[in-house]
Amino acid sequence: MRCLSYGVQVFYEDIGTGLPVVMLHGFSLDHQMMKGCMEPVFTNLHGFRRLYVDLPGMGLSTHYHHIANSDEMLEVILHFIDQVLPEKPFLIAGESFGGYLARGVIEKRRSQVKGALFLCPMVVPDKEKRDLPPRTLLMEDKHLWDKLTLQKQEDFTAMAVVANEYTWSRYKNEILAGCELADYPFLEKIKTAYGFSFELDTVCFPYPSLFVVGRQDSSVGFKDAWHLIDNYPRSSFVVLDCAGHNLQIEQPHLFTELVHDWLGRVSDYLNEPARP
Repeated sequence: MRCLSYGVQVFYEDIGTGLPVVMLHGFSLDHQMMKGCMEPVFTNLHGFRRLYVDLPGMGLSTHYHHIANSDEMLEVILHFIDQVLPEKPFLIAGESFGGYLARGVIEKRRSQVKGALFLCPMVVPDKEKRDLPPRTLLMEDKHLWDKLTLQKQEDFTAMAVVANEYTWSRYKNEILAGCELADYPFLEKIKTAYGFSFELDTVCFPYPSLFVVGRQDSSVGFKDAWHLIDNYPRSSFVVLDCAGHNLQIEQPHLFTELVHDWLGRVSDYLNEPARP
């Protein structure tokens, strides 16, 4: 499906019915990244409408060259929400750069967002200022390397903490496939204005949230996200070992269970009687 939003032809997939969940992928990826890890969550879970969005310059979204910075990337998402979910409550889920955008959505549409999931969120836009662990490959199937070209090995191991047939297959289909669609000259322009021009987390977010981060994430790290914990008083904060920036494919079972718990907490909260 497509939606004209802030001048951008936004491509998105709309699956299921019920409480909407807006899904925002990371930088240079596409909606398949979030769809690949989130759809298994809903295999036997009903009552949620999933909206998987391709960000400008990524995936199948088009007519985006007027977008110049992260503020305008956010405006595209806000206009999309205003058209598809006008004044309706929804949940937000974001991975990496999508997690940064999700905090922007919360700041700008605070009355509508009723829960938030942050998967390996980018918290500090300037990579030089991030608190990062060293690059680490903890588990590898050496037979896998015989099946990959040297270029594919280098691409995969740039972030992989667990490298085997399973993680390679998901990386290829859910991450690499999106990277191959990205408009990198456009994205380099966005990187020059990567941080928002306004302050985030100005008011505590009172709804159930989940931060799930990788102990070996050498891309955005895990420590910076901890500084947000006081702004999200109903959040669970989970740091998983043997997990990097592709946590969702390296620890898929734990990830699914954690998201189930988050959605359960959201449902319980929203079913609570009105408070005085």
